[in-house]
Amino acid sequence: MKILFDQNISFRISKQLQDLYPGCCHVSDCGMKDKEDSEIWKYAKDNNFAIVSFDSDFYEISLINGHPPKIIWVRTGNLSTNDLAKLLENKSSEIIAFLTNVDEIGIACLELEALNI
Repeated sequence: MKILFDQNISFRISKQLQDLYPGCCHVSDCGMKDKEDSEIWKYAKDNNFAIVSFDSDFYEISLINGHPPKIIWVRTGNLSTNDLAKLLENKSSEIIAFLTNVDEIGIACLELEALNI
């Protein structure tokens, strides 16, 4: 499963994390810039992406639709691109375990709240 970064995250993040999360991309890289959340959701589902976002919107959609796609909800408030990259690097074991768990009734959303980047 690959990672798709939401519009509320800088497009620069995917380049910084490409080695750790191969195939990750930003919505703008996929022609999804300024699309509705429902369109981004469908794109992620159809293309085997998990969505990373600062917003609760995708979490709320997952409560109705389940998964895929899986959601990584960054609940730290807005971070700089570098701080977000550090957080995603520090939490990589947890994130990879979450993304690779294919249990159909498994967890649809991983919440990242750690502030000590």
